[in-house]
Amino acid sequence: MTPFRSRFALCALAVAALVTFIQPGAQAQEKKGKVEKKTYEFKDAKKDMEYALFVPGAYDKEKKTPLIIALHGLGGNPQQFIKTRNLTAEADKRGYIVAAPMGYNERGWYGQPGLKIGAKKGDPEDLRELSEKDVMNVLGIVKKEYNIDPDRVYLMGHSMGGGGTLHLAIKFPDEWAALGPIAPAIFGHKSTEAEKIKHIPVIMVQGAKDPLVRPEIVRPWADQMKKLEMTHEYIEVPDGDHGNVVGPNVPKIYDFFDKHTRKKK
Repeated sequence: MTPFRSRFALCALAVAALVTFIQPGAQAQEKKGKVEKKTYEFKDAKKDMEYALFVPGAYDKEKKTPLIIALHGLGGNPQQFIKTRNLTAEADKRGYIVAAPMGYNERGWYGQPGLKIGAKKGDPEDLRELSEKDVMNVLGIVKKEYNIDPDRVYLMGHSMGGGGTLHLAIKFPDEWAALGPIAPAIFGHKSTEAEKIKHIPVIMVQGAKDPLVRPEIVRPWADQMKKLEMTHEYIEVPDGDHGNVVGPNVPKIYDFFDKHTRKKK
């Protein structure tokens, strides 16, 4: 090869490499979502309220995007729960926005009636109402600020958040496309109330060796869902305890959510 042809070939290779490097598609693939700590003015509580938000790297404001509201457990917080293993990784991969409300504080129970487990001196008397309202406020804020698909709004949570998932579904049955309660501490409702959400698909995860939310509390809900011929999956992990059932089953919850859109009661 002559020196001229050699130099031409090298230049061509350099140009091709540069074009590949600056391709918009290649840059978009590298973009990752991130968790943000957000606040809003909670007027009823007379204070600023924290929530966590994850927006996928591929978010396009021109396209409708699915949303998951994720509820933390007793003693937890939004930042801790949104960093649950697989939660944001799957959201980024599948294009979901995830919002994790505080629920007023770490022990608000998201409105479940009659519960004072974990209550502390100084908690407002209307704590449960404020906790419930906080979740719905965050839902409204995210719907307003992002292009959310109204037929693909999902609700999930762990422990207290799992109980809150079922409670808020019962309270607002036309809002959700599907539910993902994990080890749901559902103490403020009876399993017969599944009748009120029989149109909502549910995937429920429980550890057979959970000492905090015993399977005997959750199985009647699974049995009732089967009796009502609901679209549902019940996963009981034989060696599962209260915590180790969460991360490994998050992808299964996403698989379930991917299949379902909202059906009104």
